[in-house]
Amino acid sequence: MKDFIIPDRDMGTPAVKSDVTVNLLVDGIPVSVPAGTSVMRAAAVAGISVPKLCATDHVSAFGSCRLCVVQIEGMRGTPASCTTPVFEGMVVHTQTEEVAQIRKGVMELYISDHPLDCLTCAANGDCELQDMAGAVGLREVRFDPGANHFAKRTAEGPNPEYRPKDQSNPYFTFDPAKCIVCSRCVRACEEVQGTFALTIESRGFDSRVSAGLASDSFLSSDCVSCGACVQVCPTATLIENKVIEIGTPEHIVKTTCAYCGVGCSFDVHMRGEEVVRMVPSKDGKANHGHSCVKGRFAWGYATHQERKLEPMIREKITDPWQVVSWDEALDFAANRLRATQADHGRDSIGVITSSRCTNEETYLVQKLARAVFHNNNTDTCARVCHSPTGYGLKTAFGTSAGTHDFDSVDDTDLALVIGANPTDAHPVFGSRLRKRLREGASLIVVDPREIDLLKTPHMGDSLHLPLRPGTNVAVVTALAHVIVAEKLYDEAFIRERCDWDEFLDYAEFVLDPKHSPEEVEKLSKVPADLIRRAARAYAAAPRASIYYGLGVTEHSQGSTTVMAIANLAMMCGNIGKPGTGVNPLRGQNNVQGSCDMGSFPNEYPGYRHVSDPEARAIYEKVWGVELSPEPGLRIPNMFDEALAGRFRGLYCQGEDIVQSDPDTRHVTSALSAMDIVIVHDLFLNETANYAHVFLPGSSFLEKDGTFTNAERRINLVNRAMTPKNGYEDWEITQMLANRMGGNWSYRHPREIMAEIALTTPSFAGVSFELLEREGSVQWPCNEKAPLGTPVMHIDGFVRGKGKFIHTEYVATEERTGARFPLLLTTGRILSQYNVGAQTRRTDNVAWHPEDILEIHPSDAENRGVREGDWVRVASRSGDTSLRAHITERVAPGVVYTTFHHPTTQANVVTTDNSDWATNCPEFKVTAVQVSPSNGPSDWQEEYRTHSELSRRILPHAAE
Repeated sequence: MKDFIIPDRDMGTPAVKSDVTVNLLVDGIPVSVPAGTSVMRAAAVAGISVPKLCATDHVSAFGSCRLCVVQIEGMRGTPASCTTPVFEGMVVHTQTEEVAQIRKGVMELYISDHPLDCLTCAANGDCELQDMAGAVGLREVRFDPGANHFAKRTAEGPNPEYRPKDQSNPYFTFDPAKCIVCSRCVRACEEVQGTFALTIESRGFDSRVSAGLASDSFLSSDCVSCGACVQVCPTATLIENKVIEIGTPEHIVKTTCAYCGVGCSFDVHMRGEEVVRMVPSKDGKANHGHSCVKGRFAWGYATHQERKLEPMIREKITDPWQVVSWDEALDFAANRLRATQADHGRDSIGVITSSRCTNEETYLVQKLARAVFHNNNTDTCARVCHSPTGYGLKTAFGTSAGTHDFDSVDDTDLALVIGANPTDAHPVFGSRLRKRLREGASLIVVDPREIDLLKTPHMGDSLHLPLRPGTNVAVVTALAHVIVAEKLYDEAFIRERCDWDEFLDYAEFVLDPKHSPEEVEKLSKVPADLIRRAARAYAAAPRASIYYGLGVTEHSQGSTTVMAIANLAMMCGNIGKPGTGVNPLRGQNNVQGSCDMGSFPNEYPGYRHVSDPEARAIYEKVWGVELSPEPGLRIPNMFDEALAGRFRGLYCQGEDIVQSDPDTRHVTSALSAMDIVIVHDLFLNETANYAHVFLPGSSFLEKDGTFTNAERRINLVNRAMTPKNGYEDWEITQMLANRMGGNWSYRHPREIMAEIALTTPSFAGVSFELLEREGSVQWPCNEKAPLGTPVMHIDGFVRGKGKFIHTEYVATEERTGARFPLLLTTGRILSQYNVGAQTRRTDNVAWHPEDILEIHPSDAENRGVREGDWVRVASRSGDTSLRAHITERVAPGVVYTTFHHPTTQANVVTTDNSDWATNCPEFKVTAVQVSPSNGPSDWQEEYRTHSELSRRILPHAAE
């Protein structure tokens, strides 16, 4: 009977995991389901739809609507099928005369207190109340009009029960008049999102959904606009404004979100070429039907009026832009690049790939450098954030990616979160982690700032280690010190999976008194007792997982911290089984993919060094060119060489290095020194201010391809609309390559993926056909693992034996002092994304219209700073001004800001210090001074003026 199930059909109640199978009859049909399954879900498995209103498989059963009653042989009455579990031999009747009469009566009561404006209702055609009225055969309502919640006025005058619409949220409308108080939205907010922003106030006839206090609206409440409440609402009570504006969708395209590294799957609901709404896919293996405010609602940038759809060129960066044809722009770019190489050598130009573009597009950009430019000058923004992950994990485990899938969090007993803020930067995963914490898992947070995860409602035990920025290595090594000193490590695992003698050497290293919690407290300001408690909790947990983010990698010792984390996981046996692992939370949607695709100057796709003759021979055969064995330039090296006059040309796809890279003045000086800068993007971004060619890009809604998320999951991106610029990004790169002699002939991204599979061992089994059939797979995907690898290192490490590495703490060169006494660290906020190019062009600005500086009350008082004041933040590199927010979320001596708005240009104050192994910038540690200010700094005003001049556009030459 399972053949009758419609994909994405709502089964009424969530699936249950059980090793025990129960057999029953539903309307004479035999069904076998796991023990604990509801009667409603068992009926759905048999292909039988039981009417329902309060039930949905997104949340646990509630049993309030009484529409789903059934009769069960041997059981008195008519129980609700959603809350009744199956038992062996159960015989269920879903269609009897008694059941039919009860359901019809229930529907009458609902309809009697509901506006009957179905023809003009925005949910017409997509309303479960309407559907259920038809399902039970309701044709009339016998009750006389009386007290209700939907009429503004009654015969007696104004209706005190009526509440106006809440239209405060920019993305959806709440209409209390259409609410049936099914509590789906409240339960979704609690169970799926974990925010607990909604509640049912009062009782009986006075019951109603409330967003916070009586004075709160959906915008002012704790609601984070994830959309879970909208998704489960069975009526038009909660409905997207775009549905109200455009109408019912006519077809659906499945794709993958282009924001963070969680990689949520979405159903794009379309009407013609217009997006009506984005609905998270229930079968999405990374998100399981959940979403955040960005993925769910912030897609309007794709049609924003500021998006540029025509190519532009200019001779000098001081000239206005000239709109030209594609042929003119590509010829101009190719001629300039060829001339630059002719004058300055083949190593004088290079590329920067994007962590926002697809795997296929990124593969072609690095191929452009290697096969067409004939050098290895390719780098990526992924190195700017997570290259220490690659280096550290490859050294310890033999492969440079996270070890486990997101589903593994469901089995963890303790989560150790270091330098990450999942609820803001990876919100869908953050919600899953919160759910596990509410189920009893413990939490340890190592972060200079008190993150929202620590405020999870109804959670279990938690510890916060508020370390001083820059002391990650010292704190993690101190955790290891306690575990070794108290013999809390897993000796059996170490002997089996690692080199025991190597561990003993490492143990001798960590037992040095300088690594003790008492000594580390002097450096980190974390109380020694907290370090000891955290170490014991991690070691004692049957299954402990580590999740980390940019607060680990963006340090001068980022690679060392990653190796210290790997040491911790290995010594406690927390690798290779569900609920454990070392899991980097990638920032952008395809950070993992851009690394996998060979964006680094020293590595081909699949992390094989360019000096490896075997790897080089593979590409020379497939590409038909001789390749250079010499590593190319990283981005900082490109800048240095540009200022020295040796690096003169850059093709930058989908990356805004002026806003995202450290030491902004150094970046702009380097770009100004180049002969040809090509920006390939959706908008005239900050880097385009210094460009000679602008190639308009295509959004994720306008292209085919794949993204790889933080758990190594390769997801399909499917085109939902025609590219507004005329081409997908891979086509543009191919046209440029062919003008320089590339002779490429790809016709679709599936052909590019076929080449990736042919040349990259970890992708050998990947194809569009496989992804279309399976939905997604996790690399490595090859003969050994034809359906991918959710959990790595199950039976052994990729490198053979896990490697313990000495992790000596070396203090950053960035020091505080009398002139710069505070430490600045940076991060993200929920509503905005990276440099804000996309989210700033959506209604998400309602939550975060500008970057602000978080400062501790004592530091603010010492400087005469009040809430909302303009303050100047100055470092050894530069200064900027922004408004202050006084909070105890940061410790004394530490200030914090985001980097989403170019008007702030937070990176003008960050330094050029970087990780010793990978050159990953040290964004998280900058010595600064904060002082009162009258407004934007002189530099900000100069930058604004320069931006306005740089974005002048002349009419098309033909006009």
